Formats: sequence, structure tokens, C-alpha cells
Amino acid sequence: MIFREVEDRDLVGKARRGDVDAYNLLVSRWEKRVFNYVFRLVSNREDAMDVTQDAFLKAYQNLGKLDDAGRFAPWLFRIAHNESFSLLRKMKPEVAGDESGIEPEPLPPGPRMLPMETSLAVNAALARLTPEQKEAVVLKVYQGFKFDEMSEILGIPVSTVKSRLYTALELLKNSLSPVSPAR
Repeated sequence: MIFREVEDRDLVGKARRGDVDAYNLLVSRWEKRVFNYVFRLVSNREDAMDVTQDAFLKAYQNLGKLDDAGRFAPWLFRIAHNESFSLLRKMKPEVAGDESGIEPEPLPPGPRMLPMETSLAVNAALARLTPEQKEAVVLKVYQGFKFDEMSEILGIPVSTVKSRLYTALELLKNSLSPVSPAR
């Protein structure tokens, strides 16, 4: 863990006592990570900005309900998770999974891909996962949370978190692996 001059726990304590600057420091510390997490879930920049802002506002309003100030990050991400899925339910209440019915084609064999091509391929592969699988990958791979923290954020058992993640990683591996040449 990176050493911080002031720990989240201390800032939460100060914010609970009305120190707005302490909460602003928490926001500046976590805002980019929360935005990136939400953006990968909702896939729209403006919606991600709104959801991120709503998550920080709800977190501020409910700081008194946070049992362990040292668990601020998983608690904040749980709020962001709830806000993101609330928005997704409003936007697509009738959509369940991929409507296209088209199976993704594996990447063709050939020379190494450029970083931009790799990024586009990974994003396309992530988009084919279920929202739950995608979120597990985002929390673990992109945000670096531990399984117990992911369990807390998602409100599900650790075993379910692991199952979702490993299934998603296997699907990504299959989707992103080049086709082996025919013999």
C-alpha cells in the first residue's frame, strides 16, 4: 500500500466532525478511480460523471453510517456500484444480456497488435461479458481490490466473486486469444 500523509480513516473522522476540507481531500483522492470504475460500468462519460458525483454526495450524507472508517474505499465503491446499476436499470429495464446473438470472432493470427488495437480489443471483449462479470474484472484488474473488498462492494460472498471473476477471465482469454492455424 502506498504511504499517505493522512489516512482515509483520519479524513473520514474529520469529515464526520464537519471538516469539509477533509472530505474534499477524500474526493480528490478517490474521484478518478471511482469515475474510471463507473465509466467502465455505464460506458458513457456524462453518465459516469453524474453517477460519480451522486456517489460522493451520498457518501458524504451517510458518513455517519460507515461502521469502520478504515473501510472507506470499499464502502464508497459499494455506493458507486449501487448508483451505476440503478442508472443501468433505468436506461435498459428490458435488456438482459447481449441482444445481437452474434458470437464474437477470435482475433486473427498475425503480427503483434499495437497498444491502441489491444485496448480496443479488450474493451470489445469486456463489453461482451455480463454486467456482473465485467464488474468483477474491473474491480480486480483495473481497481486492484482484494476478494474480501470486492465481496463487500458487490454484497455477495467471496466464493461468488471468485466464480464471476474466473469465469469472466476465461471468457476474455478465449475471446482475445488468436485463432490457432489449421493443420
